[in-house]
Amino acid sequence: MLAHLAAEAALSKKAEAVVVMNIGSVSTVADFFVLCTGASDNQIRAIQESIEKRLHEEVREKPWHREGQEHRQWVCLDYVDVVIHIFSPELRAFYDLERLWNDAPCELVTGEAEEVVQ
Repeated sequence: MLAHLAAEAALSKKAEAVVVMNIGSVSTVADFFVLCTGASDNQIRAIQESIEKRLHEEVREKPWHREGQEHRQWVCLDYVDVVIHIFSPELRAFYDLERLWNDAPCELVTGEAEEVVQ
């Protein structure tokens, strides 16, 4: 699944708090959100590049739209059915998408067995 490939690619660059949200069960915005945090601008860039490279190489997918590359505080990669949010710690806490979409099933991805969080 595209969302899990993106999560694995983020983890390969040491992204923190990687979460896959099944928002398709509560909204028509997308099927899944992938949320993760990078500690610095450079790490956010590395996470973004890793995700884009992996999704292109493994499933021939390119983002339909990219946002936030200039400031690297919140990068959004829109793959239509899957929207990937790469946050700085401050903006992740400020926007708190997990709380905003708290009706959606959430899965914490650690690279080991995934844990479903409600």
